[in-house]
Amino acid sequence: MAPVSLRAQDTIAGAQKLAKQLSNPVASLISVPYQFNYDEGLGASGNGHRTTMNLQPVVPISIGANWNLISRTIIPFIDQKDVVPGTRQSGIGDVVQSFFFSPKEPTSGGLIWGAGPAFLLPTGESGLSSEKFAAGITGVVLKQSGPWTYGALANHLWDVSGSGSADINNTFFQPFVSYTTPTAWTFALNTEATYDWSADEASVPVNFTVTKLTQIAGNPVSVGGGVRYWADSAPNGPSGWGGRVSLTFLFPK
Repeated sequence: MAPVSLRAQDTIAGAQKLAKQLSNPVASLISVPYQFNYDEGLGASGNGHRTTMNLQPVVPISIGANWNLISRTIIPFIDQKDVVPGTRQSGIGDVVQSFFFSPKEPTSGGLIWGAGPAFLLPTGESGLSSEKFAAGITGVVLKQSGPWTYGALANHLWDVSGSGSADINNTFFQPFVSYTTPTAWTFALNTEATYDWSADEASVPVNFTVTKLTQIAGNPVSVGGGVRYWADSAPNGPSGWGGRVSLTFLFPK
């Protein structure tokens, strides 16, 4: 077998490093993920299904020699049928906007962290919106060691104003672990748990995904997919198995 050239080794190492940055929610990396999710078992009858395409741009902004401000936006486009039997709703859902103030360098112990405000914007169309503006706090802490990344992201939102009938007093908690190979494959496991304190209800999907960093027209792109299982769900929420496909465009500095 022919030896790998130094240039090829640098390219491989660079791809692995870039792939690992995608596992870091506060990395100094502009990215534009498109995430497609499919869930079923919704509604009182359990026959409803939902497809959600999340557009999730991440933009880091330098605010001095030592700090970054990371803007993370989640814009959902939803199509659901028979959640209410015999009906269908399609359109944009409520936008979640988070800002993380994060040190540019890890701590002496190797921890990477960020914290800041989070907002829920009632941008959704009828049947797809809470119809309330909510605000709160968000934070993330993680560590990257060799090929491994592990940590957790969380936020809590309280309603501030709006005409919606349901109160918003929700905690989101996302522990995660991932492994990135030298050839820029990433295997990830996480949960995206939400607890509604007003209704005393939890939703806990467990996700397993596999992604690969590659190039399209000379530009780095991450593609992948996976499955998820609803370990717990609110009444009329999803149940059983679902799926996820992702496409992320990267703009490294």
